[in-house]
Amino acid sequence: MFEPAGRDRVVVQFAGAGAGTQPLTWGQKAILQDMQDSGNQFSMGGRYELPEGSSVADAAGLLSGLVGRHASLRMRLRTGGAGGLCQEIAGSGRTGLDILAIPDDAALADVARYAADLMDTWPLARFDFHSDWPLRMAVLTHRGACRYLVWALSHLAADGGGHLLLAADLRAGAGSGPRRMELPDIAQSEQTPQLRQLSGRTMRYWEAQLRHIPAQTFGEPGNTDGQAGPRYWQARFSSPAAHLAMLAIATRTGTDASRVTLALIATAIARATGVQPLTIKVMVNNRFRPGLADVIAPIAQNSAVTIDVADTTVDEVVARARGASLTAGMRAYYDPDDLREVMARLDAERGYPASVTCRVNDQRAMIMRAEEAAGRAEVTPEQVAHKLAETSLTWLGQRDNMHEQANILIENQPGVLSLHMMWDRWSLTDGQVEALLRGVEEVAVEAAFDPAAPRMVLAAPTAAPVRSRPARSGT
Repeated sequence: MFEPAGRDRVVVQFAGAGAGTQPLTWGQKAILQDMQDSGNQFSMGGRYELPEGSSVADAAGLLSGLVGRHASLRMRLRTGGAGGLCQEIAGSGRTGLDILAIPDDAALADVARYAADLMDTWPLARFDFHSDWPLRMAVLTHRGACRYLVWALSHLAADGGGHLLLAADLRAGAGSGPRRMELPDIAQSEQTPQLRQLSGRTMRYWEAQLRHIPAQTFGEPGNTDGQAGPRYWQARFSSPAAHLAMLAIATRTGTDASRVTLALIATAIARATGVQPLTIKVMVNNRFRPGLADVIAPIAQNSAVTIDVADTTVDEVVARARGASLTAGMRAYYDPDDLREVMARLDAERGYPASVTCRVNDQRAMIMRAEEAAGRAEVTPEQVAHKLAETSLTWLGQRDNMHEQANILIENQPGVLSLHMMWDRWSLTDGQVEALLRGVEEVAVEAAFDPAAPRMVLAAPTAAPVRSRPARSGT
């Protein structure tokens, strides 16, 4: 890949409503805690192909309008009373638009690839939340024409849903319209007695989920003497067959894809590790709540789900996962400070600290896309069997750090069940992880057209792991 032939920057002025100092929102507290635990800022990248004839001034206008419309893009952290953090929303200010000139001899396809690569890599550059604005943007020029806008967005300003809304706003060039709830509105509402009481009631649910959990989901990390390779690893499992089988199960049970996939993963984890019942963390977008559907802010928060998979069918596990996750979804809007107090009290009562160290994050829509839902009835055993040849497992290499034992991302890929798993190799062997990932497909295929399947034999409960071969690259 080439380097830009030139680099420049223009100053962009902005102004908007909502200036002032506010407490951090619950969503901001939650993502800051995740950042602190993991060492990852979880920044997001995007790109937009500019209309023919766009100028640098046009691109600067898009950036100015976007920042002016959304208070979360004018937010920086400040130190408040007693050394705690708060946020300051600027009413006006200046930001920068980078200008990257792509060499004239580059093909248009190469320019597109450079934009895609920058979208993936720029979010890795860390934000200073006290001095940087939470949105970076660059315009890519080629042969004198503005081709792409590329950006990196801090997760402290928006979650994945908010990022999609920002991207849509940028493309639409939104002007006046109904006022949406903004970051300062959320911060203020979360201090009201009604929402303070909601957080308190939610803590009773969390206490029930956490009271009897083990110290870590998969047991204490094993003896690392003589271990080859890095501690943290990652892999991607891709299965069109599991996707079709999941659709068949969803049709039969009348359940959406997210809950079916959660049931399949819980069953596969029990088969591979013997951990059962399983308590996991799930991410809930909270956008079903009044006023939060189109907010540009970090709204998603963790909830806890416990699923019992022993001595039953996948259809019954789906029903349990559906009920448990619906309840968990209603208990995912709370003040993280309240949860820390509950966890500290439970740790003292148990006599040992404990936390849920397995996370499942479904990045797809909760309800299947319309075109997929329309095709559910057409899934046949022959189609599922034919797609088995396309299954792949790719070892992606090491990660620098994790604060959980396992993290499974259900990626938003059409026509395929794509699982990106990251794990602690001191807690789960590579062999267990491979059995887990392949087990999701095995369970799905077994149960796709048989409501009585499968009766499950659990593995022995997870103990200090026996080291497997070093993870490899390839499929």
